[in-house]
Amino acid sequence: MSELERDVSDIARIKAIPTILDIICRMTGMRFAAVARVTEDRWIACEVHDEIDFGLKPGGELEVETTLCNEIRQSGTAIVIDHVAQDEVYCRHHTPELYGLQSYISMPIVLSDGTFFGTLCAIDPEPRTLNTPETLAMFEMFSDIIGFQLSALHRVDQAEANLLDERAVSALREQFIAVLGHDLRNPLASIGGGVRIIRREEHTKKSAEVLTMIEGSVRRMAGLIDNVLDFARGRLGSGITLDRKVELLEPVLQQVVDELMVVMPERRIVADFSLPQPIECDRARMGQLVSNLLGNALVHGDPATPVRIVAKADGATLKIDVANEGAPIPPEAMARLFQPFFRGEIRPNQQGLGLGLHIASEIARAHGGEIAVSSSPEQTRFTFEMPLGRA
Repeated sequence: MSELERDVSDIARIKAIPTILDIICRMTGMRFAAVARVTEDRWIACEVHDEIDFGLKPGGELEVETTLCNEIRQSGTAIVIDHVAQDEVYCRHHTPELYGLQSYISMPIVLSDGTFFGTLCAIDPEPRTLNTPETLAMFEMFSDIIGFQLSALHRVDQAEANLLDERAVSALREQFIAVLGHDLRNPLASIGGGVRIIRREEHTKKSAEVLTMIEGSVRRMAGLIDNVLDFARGRLGSGITLDRKVELLEPVLQQVVDELMVVMPERRIVADFSLPQPIECDRARMGQLVSNLLGNALVHGDPATPVRIVAKADGATLKIDVANEGAPIPPEAMARLFQPFFRGEIRPNQQGLGLGLHIASEIARAHGGEIAVSSSPEQTRFTFEMPLGRA
């Protein structure tokens, strides 16, 4: 359906318009009244009250240049003619002569946003007394009512369209998260399981290296899926969710370090953990936060020097530092480090989507904490601090 067809249909949805046209004819003696959609090149009858067999039906058209409504569209003001033959302006106008009119009145219909829609008009082959305050006020009132009703219909239609869009987005969100959470994880889990089975068999040094490489790739892919899934939930769903429990955190952090050392055996991670007391947090999320910070440090740090992680808790605060040596972060990049998909200067063979630091900062925020960063030629340090106790 075209826009103009929708406009005609909208007028048909306003049940009061036939009554309005009937009242106009009864009050003025005019025998033809209509609501017309008028554009720069179209004049379309939307609703018609015809007692003179003028021949127009809803959807019928006149050449816009042959109508006075075209002049109303351009000027935005009403035209009122009691008696064409006696009117100094319109006695020789082509429109009355073409259609055999002697009386004519037309009022612009304007939507609430100021858009010109068309006209409320009436014609008759006989003279009528139209240019009176009462008649003008009636036409103006009815034009305003029609414009208001059309605007209300447009708002309702837009609201319904938005609701349908939201439902479509919601369905797409669920499908997208399902793909990440199921369709990608399952084959990855199968690969990991296959590697573990193969490791039980005898193999050469070369095959062992290949298996190690596959395991590293599986862990890296799992991390990417976790990050993208969390990003999708944050942007399309309910954000980072936590399952907070009071548990020891140190074993989780040590497991993260051990896994990363397997993935990157050529690198060193020096860990200093002092977390003897249980901490209320989401241990899996905290492991993900630390994994993302350590992964970032391993990628960007000097390969010849170790990455250091220190985690300590006092009575009020949990603090985790991840530091690496190497080139400092450029000042222009510091403000964008935690933005999604920001990867800074792309290095050869650099992997990842640029979501790791963003997800880490979202996990920190969900715990009521924050991540700060400092960078100098000597060292780059990411510091996570979280108040102990539920945020």
